[in-house]
Amino acid sequence: MTTTPILILSGKGKTGRRVVEQLEARGVPYRLASRSSAQRFDWYDDSTWSPTIAGAETAYLAPPVGPTGLAQACRFIKQAASEGLRRVVLLSGRGVGSPGRDFAVYDGGLELEDAVKASGADWTIIQPSWFAQGFSEDFLRYHVLAGEIRLSAGDGGEAWIDTNDVGDVMTAVLLDEAHTGATYTISGPRYLNMTEVAAELSVATGRPIGYVDLEPQAHVTELVDQGLELEDAEAVRDLFAVIRNHRSEYVSDGVQQVLGRPPRDFTDWARDTAATGLWSAE
Repeated sequence: MTTTPILILSGKGKTGRRVVEQLEARGVPYRLASRSSAQRFDWYDDSTWSPTIAGAETAYLAPPVGPTGLAQACRFIKQAASEGLRRVVLLSGRGVGSPGRDFAVYDGGLELEDAVKASGADWTIIQPSWFAQGFSEDFLRYHVLAGEIRLSAGDGGEAWIDTNDVGDVMTAVLLDEAHTGATYTISGPRYLNMTEVAAELSVATGRPIGYVDLEPQAHVTELVDQGLELEDAEAVRDLFAVIRNHRSEYVSDGVQQVLGRPPRDFTDWARDTAATGLWSAE
């Protein structure tokens, strides 16, 4: 393992923050890079790239969402490897490059995975399912607070994963180069559709939470009305189309492979999250 600080891109996001916590607990040096950190980094401002790459040997890369962001990440990894980055751990997505799951929304992710593999740097790729914390730390939290989850997921299921499990997996592979060249697909221990998710959250919060199945274009309209750029809204719609078409109804064993333990169940996560007050009325 390198003794130079590990470069954490998007270190204030859901996964990056958890990786940072794990590295701090182990006394492992790291360097944050984001638009608001001391080391300023912006995916959309390539003048920030070289100063960020300088001196880094290993990096954790959580790319931006949407086609434009993924294209920028492809450019970045090529430049980073040419400027001395030796190893990268990439946060990708479950379903990217999997036979029989050829949704166009995965094209950008597959291009990024290919760019990482072709960069010349050593690599490990983690492909998680949807994060359970989307309901507590992202835009879906406001749906829970409102008592109504409004999505275009139909009655399809997803094997929601606790983001703490993602952080544990990421940290383990960052600290052990034996994982070089491996791709791990990770998920929770079972899949739930949105009606079942709403029922779980109702029990955890002690108040009724329902699910409204939106038509895909109506979902885009609502997201744009809430302030999302059209391209990003369409990307969200397309990701939920994978669930809507029942293509996420499977369990992946990557957590067990990397950590030697099973992933955390959605019920346990929801109960403990409710106890933190994150879903208390604002």
